[in-house]
Amino acid sequence: MVDSLKDSVKDLEPPICPNCRKEMVWYQARLQSYVPRIIIHSFACPGCNRTSETKTTVESKPDIPPEKLSRPQRRFRRAA
Repeated sequence: MVDSLKDSVKDLEPPICPNCRKEMVWYQARLQSYVPRIIIHSFACPGCNRTSETKTTVESKPDIPPEKLSRPQRRFRRAA
């Protein structure tokens, strides 16, 4: 999920407020749907506090099979 968020922010340009004509400030991102992976970015205007949202579709990466996931190593100690 974090990689998808990073990928969606790469080419993101903040919108211009229609009221103040100032660049809006990003403040939040949330996942709208998992397949297709759509992330909604929320922006707020620093001048008039108007909000705006932008949707970004991120290409899904293939899932990692469970046997390839890392897990903690078990180390057995012998009792003295």
